[in-house]
Amino acid sequence: MRSEHRIKALLVDDHPVVRAGYRLLLEQGGEIEVVAEADSGELACRHYVDFAPDIVIMDLSLRGMSGLEAIRRIVSRDAGARILVFSMHEDTMFAEQAIAAGAMGYLTKSSAPRDLVGAAKQVAAGQRYLDQDIARRIAFQKTGGRSDALKALSTREFEIFCLLASGATNAEIGRRLSLSAKTVANYATQIKVKLGVGTTAELTRLAIRQGIIEP
Repeated sequence: MRSEHRIKALLVDDHPVVRAGYRLLLEQGGEIEVVAEADSGELACRHYVDFAPDIVIMDLSLRGMSGLEAIRRIVSRDAGARILVFSMHEDTMFAEQAIAAGAMGYLTKSSAPRDLVGAAKQVAAGQRYLDQDIARRIAFQKTGGRSDALKALSTREFEIFCLLASGATNAEIGRRLSLSAKTVANYATQIKVKLGVGTTAELTRLAIRQGIIEP
């Protein structure tokens, strides 16, 4: 914790009802205060500057700018930012990419409610936190349990891969990530080469097989 007072939290999720539930859960013990909420990555970045929270609790699936991009931008502004990702994504690739982008913790929404409070306190104290099931599967994969082609992608490439696989055009991706459509097209070419696919349709099928998107 950065002060003797309650932990100041910025809560980022694009569903108001979900945010209300998380706020209640986080604040019920009296140690955490949600000082601001955001429903988009863009607003999360602005609120981080305006409210200077001790911790950001961030979903990855947001309107407009993604959680990964918001993490990257917040950390580029403040290398000491303490960000806990709280996401529905249970594939280890999302956890690894979030940590690579600068998050200090990753917890899935299938976890017990008390785990969110504990993870928030731990990350706010400057300690890393990783969902136990995710941590076990990452350890298993590192011992040769799974060969994952997606590990060849950088954080930015992984983010664009997910958007392409979800059907977004280069122009749409460019608007969301503040990139030109030409730059996105160059990334798309690099991604296809790294993954050994020739078309966006093949890329989408790969994403489905890897469990990144629903069929």
